[in-house]
Amino acid sequence: MVETPVLDWLLDSDPSLRWRVERDLARAPEEVWRATRARVPHEGFGAALLARQDPDGLWAGGAYFPADASRDEPGQPWTATTWSLNALREWGVEPGALRPDTAGLLARNARWEYEGLPYWSGEVDACINAYTLANGAWLGADVSAIADWFPRHRLADGGWNCMWVEGATRSSFHSTLNSVRGILDHEVRTGGTAALREARHAAQEYLLERALFRRLSTGEPHPWATHLAYPFRWHYSVLRAVDHFRAASLHEGTAPDPRLAEAVGLIRAARDADGTWHQRQRYEGRVWFEVDAPPGEPSRGLTFHALRVLDWWDTARE
Repeated sequence: MVETPVLDWLLDSDPSLRWRVERDLARAPEEVWRATRARVPHEGFGAALLARQDPDGLWAGGAYFPADASRDEPGQPWTATTWSLNALREWGVEPGALRPDTAGLLARNARWEYEGLPYWSGEVDACINAYTLANGAWLGADVSAIADWFPRHRLADGGWNCMWVEGATRSSFHSTLNSVRGILDHEVRTGGTAALREARHAAQEYLLERALFRRLSTGEPHPWATHLAYPFRWHYSVLRAVDHFRAASLHEGTAPDPRLAEAVGLIRAARDADGTWHQRQRYEGRVWFEVDAPPGEPSRGLTFHALRVLDWWDTARE
């Protein structure tokens, strides 16, 4: 159970988070959290981001990077179309709240910065393709080319690496987690394909064999796996990884894999004395607006996700 002060603090949040707190932590009736979710396009973060969609369907004039992106600016900008779609999808916005026929607008007007490839056909980066697979399923676009891409580009050790075009032959934690998250979202919305499901299961095994944060060869932990920050962006963390395994378990009706135990313990240990999880860092880069706390302060996003995975894990063991 979530302590009342922390739960009240989480409920006192933007509708884009509040409805998920109501559903997953407060166990509110469906009509309650659905009513809050319906507010997202009209209030707060959701309304502010929707207002920034241009008539051509894009945000900031670019697919993955804004049209005016510069190599000299600090960090990676998070304002372009893909990142904006990711946020709206995560916040539970219905496709009809976007500009009419956004999928068609992007098919006609959006091209990847990599070789000008068509938006819904994807490109060569596994993470980008995963986001686009999920966003296409959400918006009703034809992303069959990306669905076919993933099984064909999985590496021999089970996962993916966005640097495969540069010759990488070993999978990456970051690329693999982004890929399985996108594949699962597509599967939940569309039913997926047998080939994608098989690829997802094999890639999840890649992560589980490494306890979600250890090198397979030496057992040495990757220090960046416990660097918690929200929004997650493309970065890997044990919290984001366990959150995926929770979603996969609930989707498939399976029990939590016991090999998650050490990662769950790290999440539990990261809780601060006030009962929340504090923002450890902020991923540098241009944003439309901030949606969570600065480093060092309690983070509603981290606290929600951490409490949700702990609730799932602990409930399964009662």
